[in-house]
Amino acid sequence: MKPLLIAALVALSLSACKEDTATLPPETMTAEAVGRYCGMNLMEHAGPKGQVVLSRELGAYWFSSARDTIAFTMMPDEVKDYGGIYVSDMDHAASWDDPGADNWIDARKAVYVVGSRKEAGMGGAEVVPFGTRAGAEAFAAQNGGTVQTFTELTADEILGAPADAPATETGHANH
Repeated sequence: MKPLLIAALVALSLSACKEDTATLPPETMTAEAVGRYCGMNLMEHAGPKGQVVLSRELGAYWFSSARDTIAFTMMPDEVKDYGGIYVSDMDHAASWDDPGADNWIDARKAVYVVGSRKEAGMGGAEVVPFGTRAGAEAFAAQNGGTVQTFTELTADEILGAPADAPATETGHANH
C-alpha cells in the first residue's frame, strides 16, 4: 500500500511541475535574441517574430518569423515539451520594421493572415499574427491574404508553399 501512495504522490508532484511550466511567460526580445534556424540577430529583421519558452532554466528559442515559430511546433524532431509559444502581436506593433520587444501573444490564441504580400524577416512567406480578428482583417484588406485561427493553419501553409505561390513584397523600405 505504501509504494502505491508514494507513486501517487510522485505522479501528483510531476503533474504540478508540468502544469507550472505549461504557462511560462514570454521573454523580452533583446539584442542577444538569435534565430534558432537562421542564427541571425532578430532585431536586424523586419516583421513578426516568435519564441518558444522551453523552461525557466533554459529560456526561449527565438525565431525570425511567426511562421518559423509555428513550424517548430509541427516538426517531428523538435522539442514538444515546452512552457509556452508566443508570436508578435502585430495589433500592437509600431510598424512592420518594429514589431516590438514585449508585445507577445500566445500563438494558439492569435489570429493570422496567411498569403499576404508581406515577407517574413528572413524572406519567404509569413503568417502575420494579430491579437484581434479586426486587426487581422484590416491588414488582409491592405496587404492581401486570408484570416485564419491557429487551429485552421495547415502544414502545407506553414512548412511549405506551393510552387505557383504569388510573388511577395518585402517589408523593407529599400526593396
